[in-house]
Amino acid sequence: MSASENQPDWGKMAEKFDMWLPQIAPVGEALIKQLQAKPGDKILDLASGTGEPALTLARQMAGEIDVIGVDAAEGMVRVANNKIKDLGLGNIRFETMPAEQLGFEDNSFDRVLCRFGVMLFQDSLQGLKEMYRVLKPGGHFALAVWSTPETMPTMHWSYQVMAPRLPEELHPPVAKVTSLGGPGVLEDLLYKAGFSNFEIETRTFKYEFASFDEYWDKVEASDILKMQYDALPDEARSEIRDEVGRMARDFVVDGRLVVPHDYQLAWGDK
Repeated sequence: MSASENQPDWGKMAEKFDMWLPQIAPVGEALIKQLQAKPGDKILDLASGTGEPALTLARQMAGEIDVIGVDAAEGMVRVANNKIKDLGLGNIRFETMPAEQLGFEDNSFDRVLCRFGVMLFQDSLQGLKEMYRVLKPGGHFALAVWSTPETMPTMHWSYQVMAPRLPEELHPPVAKVTSLGGPGVLEDLLYKAGFSNFEIETRTFKYEFASFDEYWDKVEASDILKMQYDALPDEARSEIRDEVGRMARDFVVDGRLVVPHDYQLAWGDK
């Protein structure tokens, strides 16, 4: 496994992934706005994780649209389907399915969205080709991917402090996570996938925490870097925390940690 593929075990950390949903919620809101769903639409959410932004969209337009969310991690899909029961929604379901091998007919969906999933696909181009295939002619898509490493500070901090302490195959996966954020990269993939009518914008949102301690507690509790932590001696944890804390000082405002992150928002038609 290369360092760029060294992702967390999404299935195993599914129960803890929701810890991060409030932080990335603004990106889901931007996607829903650009998706421009209409009554009667059949909508696909790729790499839906524990259900967002599919669930929010289904709630907002309950009884007006049908939503299917898919994810390659069975654990994520299980958590998402449990939420449907809790919310009592009848217009949404989730299935375990890799984006590169969608089990749907051609031209099946009016709209397709994907939040922070395309760059994590095993094959990003094939996933986008599948998105194009299942989208109806004239159908609309909206997706978001992370931008460059330097504009994703929290991941960049972890990489900077952990990489010198770990073999390359265990480095935090900043290369994979930001692999589509460079100039022209996402644009090229969309063209290769078949899309020709689309726009891409760089946008910014903020992670906000009551303090650095709250942020770091969430990093540890969510197991987002479990693979890296398991390979380090226990005493290294406090060292890493202190080093990241020093990097984060410039982002502390009146005691609160406020960290801007960039992402690429793409939307268009088939």
